Amino acid sequence: MILYIARRLILAAATLLVILFASYGMLRLAPGDPSRSDLFGGGDAGSAVNAEKGGFVRNTALREKLDLDKPLIEGFARWLGRVVRHGDFGESAAVDPGKPVTSMILERLPVTVSLNVWAVLITYLLAVPVGVWSGTHAGSRGDRIAAFLLFALYSLPVMWVGLMLQALLCEGGWRAVFPLHGLEVPEPDRFSIWRLQWEIVRHYTLPVLCLAYGGFASLSRYARAGMIEVINCDYIRTARAKGVPEWEVVWGHGFRNALITLITLFGGLLPGLVAGSVIVEYIFNIPGMGSLSLLALSSRDYPLQMALFAFSGFLTLAGIMISDLLYVAADPRIKLT
Repeated sequence: MILYIARRLILAAATLLVILFASYGMLRLAPGDPSRSDLFGGGDAGSAVNAEKGGFVRNTALREKLDLDKPLIEGFARWLGRVVRHGDFGESAAVDPGKPVTSMILERLPVTVSLNVWAVLITYLLAVPVGVWSGTHAGSRGDRIAAFLLFALYSLPVMWVGLMLQALLCEGGWRAVFPLHGLEVPEPDRFSIWRLQWEIVRHYTLPVLCLAYGGFASLSRYARAGMIEVINCDYIRTARAKGVPEWEVVWGHGFRNALITLITLFGGLLPGLVAGSVIVEYIFNIPGMGSLSLLALSSRDYPLQMALFAFSGFLTLAGIMISDLLYVAADPRIKLT
């Protein structure tokens, strides 16, 4: 096991290096850069107008600071060297100029994590029982109704669902049940402890619902497929013939062997903490990692984008490794070599 983990860590480091180089290359090759506009300080003393190339203003000092005046490979090597030696991902060039991008990520990370943890928890708590029941009652009327509803739910775009919920259930809409945007409760000191908890629930309900409904619909179908695959196996029939209670047959024997599919999907949850909430955070004006990623992309903030790429790549590889280790916990027959 230790040898396997060591090999996987080496492979993960090499994979992350390739991901970061490809990300850096795409940023450098994309049209435009932060130093070619007045928006990013192009009018400073270190600027020069290049009329021959469209008359844009180029901030040469910013280009040197971001290593944009260096060849692609050299620029990436210098950025990687600062990260490896000092853990320095640089300072924001546009979103919050001069502020370390690491602190910007750490400020917003708890917001996105709190949203996604609740969404994942609700998704699994609801999807697994629904999927197991559908798998053990495959072909029944209830299974067909559940399949229709889940496919319909899965087909709804998050943007449309979020806007409809705001129009129907938020302040200024049909019924003012939930706040329109944000997660922070205004003036929390004026509420009692129980009322404050209720206000927090009101702020979280719609964003979490928008994050969870798609995963609930898809995970339920995967859980159903996994149960159908194992429910008619010989060991299930043997357990029933021996008089084992049905609930123990389903959950103790069938569900454990159907976990492999769900564990595989679990590996994609960690990177989803960053990427999965971009639209939801934008709709509900939530200052989390999703909205930070959108700001970095729209403003071409190279240092912030590279830090987010590194963070997302690390979470992706960590999720895959955790899934591999969970395989062994779910099925001792699986050997990691």
